[in-house]
Amino acid sequence: MTAPVAQYYRLADFDYALPDDLIAQEPAPERDSARLMIVNRGTGGVAHRVFSDIEEYLNAGDVLALNDTRVFPCRLSAVKPGGGRAEIFLLEERERNVWDALVKGCSRTGKRLIIAGGIEAEVLASQENGARVIRFHGVEDIRAILREIGSVPLPPYIRRTATEHDRMRYQTVYAATEGAVAAPTAGLHFSEELLRRLEGRSIEFVKITLHVGPGTFQPVRADRISDHRMPPERYAITPEAAAAINRAKSEGRRVIAVGTTSVRTIETAASEGTVVSGSGVSRLFIYPGYAFRIIDGLITNFHLPKSTLLMLVSAFAGREQTLAAYQLAVQERYRFYSYGDAMFIA
Repeated sequence: MTAPVAQYYRLADFDYALPDDLIAQEPAPERDSARLMIVNRGTGGVAHRVFSDIEEYLNAGDVLALNDTRVFPCRLSAVKPGGGRAEIFLLEERERNVWDALVKGCSRTGKRLIIAGGIEAEVLASQENGARVIRFHGVEDIRAILREIGSVPLPPYIRRTATEHDRMRYQTVYAATEGAVAAPTAGLHFSEELLRRLEGRSIEFVKITLHVGPGTFQPVRADRISDHRMPPERYAITPEAAAAINRAKSEGRRVIAVGTTSVRTIETAASEGTVVSGSGVSRLFIYPGYAFRIIDGLITNFHLPKSTLLMLVSAFAGREQTLAAYQLAVQERYRFYSYGDAMFIA
């Protein structure tokens, strides 16, 4: 749901200048050692802390909504039969050995790419969104060996090759349900020790699932942002999770989303102030003018200029306040994007 005034926002209204050297190329030494900017929506006040300090800003009874999606090693290197490199970025499995994928370097229908150990990928068809349908040959089930032959799908702005260390750090400690091609990065800051401390302070955790798709990296091309359409992403909320969120709202306790994906999942499933359990597809685009039904607080990273994620944060905190916080983050040399620092907005 969006208010009519929102249609007048332009893409340029969500731009900001960011020096390249502030784009984090590596994670913080320890998960909860990243910096944390606290933003008070009511007063406009800002504080600078370390992420492990977040427990000082949470109240007993708060509900933290965690997206438990798990990133799978979906990037495959390939060789063209005549020579030359290609890359396959798996998106979603249709049936055994048949996948939707992005193919770079060789995407013509009927062509085959050589992966490893006699495995080949055949391009079956093209799709309107630029993806391809591919079939794997020479393997019983490609999914069973992805951990051996696939690599971590680091975002394009991390300009290095993924390492074994990334297999651990580009994954939340509570990741459980495999299916994402990108991590819900706000959750990367939570260590197991921090989660235990929060639980000891009577903070309640609720696990929900939204499998992050490639649309998280796709630029908004529409000048008028109300013309943008979000690509579909699969989500699921259990009856227990929905009941916990609804109980918190009825008792006046805060529901705090860990990441924009948790926001979109919960708000997609919300109907007249109540979260409905089940699974489905979210196409919800949140930008200024949106009336939030459930979320009272947001833990998030610093996002790309002109991105749908920045627009969501602007809807929650206000565009002017969000851009002012980003300008301050640049001045204070916070680290940006997936492996960067965090904000807590409440």
